[in-house]
Amino acid sequence: MAKFPEIEGGGSLMLAWQIRNKLVLMVGGGEVAAGRILNLLNSDAKIRLISPRDGLNDEVAHRVEQGLVEYIDRTFEPSDLDDPAIAMVMTAIDDPEASTMIWKLCKEKRIVANIADVPPECDFYFGSQYRDGPLQIMVSTSGNGPRMANIVRRRIAASLPPNMGEAIKKVGALRKKLRVVAPGNEEGPKRMKWYVYPSLC
Repeated sequence: MAKFPEIEGGGSLMLAWQIRNKLVLMVGGGEVAAGRILNLLNSDAKIRLISPRDGLNDEVAHRVEQGLVEYIDRTFEPSDLDDPAIAMVMTAIDDPEASTMIWKLCKEKRIVANIADVPPECDFYFGSQYRDGPLQIMVSTSGNGPRMANIVRRRIAASLPPNMGEAIKKVGALRKKLRVVAPGNEEGPKRMKWYVYPSLC
């Protein structure tokens, strides 16, 4: 009898979500929101930020001043979720009741959401991330141990060869050239034979 991988439930489906040019609603403008906004800007998302002006930390205020986010100076209102262009919602506010209300409204409208520091009210998690150009690595503990995720992420990053990001950029440029030379889907095996990857040992 063939042996197949054992099922190990309780994990998360690890994805690289293409959020480029999609609208994300961010509620709250403190330190946690600053990290979320940075991740979103690095992913080329469109951001609509809702927060009273006195709730913005320095980094978030800087992003607003640069015009990198659409800013609404007030607290959240249920009608803020009426825009059908909203792809996801994130909250980072110090009001548990308001956060839960937003979560329930998102569920009614079938909008995925991340409620900061409330794992049961999150459709997705951020994890601990490492970035080197096009190379992105995320370590998740499914909300069980964020500090442990940081330790694992640092050890993985330390084990990588230098200039890995640049090497990946060159491989990407090669792939584009090969798709011009052999463009058809049926020529995929031929393209793979032409790839020459450097040793990572």
